[in-house]
Amino acid sequence: MSLDMLMAEMLAAAQAFGKTSRDMVYGEGPSGAALCLVGEAPGAEETRLSRPFVGKAGKNLDEFLAAIRLNRPDIYITNAVKFRPLRVSSKGTVSNRPPDRAELACMQPLLLRELEIVSPRMVVTLGNVPLKCLLGAKAAIGAHHAVPVTASALSHTFTLFPLYHPASVIYNPALKSVYAQDLVKLRRLLDTLGIC
Repeated sequence: MSLDMLMAEMLAAAQAFGKTSRDMVYGEGPSGAALCLVGEAPGAEETRLSRPFVGKAGKNLDEFLAAIRLNRPDIYITNAVKFRPLRVSSKGTVSNRPPDRAELACMQPLLLRELEIVSPRMVVTLGNVPLKCLLGAKAAIGAHHAVPVTASALSHTFTLFPLYHPASVIYNPALKSVYAQDLVKLRRLLDTLGIC
C-alpha cells in the first residue's frame, strides 16, 4: 500500500468526525526516512497550511532540530491524529484540546500502517498521545522520556525515543533544561545508530 492510498483511508475515517479534506494534515517528508517524528494532532496554523508542526510548537521543534544538527527535510513528520481536535467555549472561542478516545481509536491503526509504510529506523514521539499510541495506554512521558525502547508498528520494528511535546516548554518553562538534556541523549543515540 502507498501513502497516497492510506491518506484516502485517513480522510474516510475522519469523515466520521465531520472532517473534510480541508481539515486534514498528513505526514510530510521522505518515505523511507530513517527518522520519524510523531506528534499529537495539528493545531490551527497546521490546519491552515496543511503541514505538521508549523505553529508555535513547530518553531520550538525547528530550534530543537537545529540544536542537534537535524535537517527537517530529511525527517518524516506526522501526527497521531490527522485533524485538529478542538473545543468551542461558551463565548464561541475555538481552542485545541487533546484527542479523545474515539478519535484515537479511529486513527491509531492508521498511524501504525503509516509507520509500517515509511519504515523508519527510529521514531521519536512528541508527548503523551503518540507515546500511548505506540506503547499502550499506561505509558506516560514523565516516566519514559529519553529512554529508548524497541517498539513496532505491525510488521515493522524500530527504536522508539520518547520526548516531551515541543509545546510543553511553552507552558512549563521548567522543562526547558530537561528537554535540552533529552535532546543531547537523542543526538548521541542517533550517532550510535548512524542515523541522520
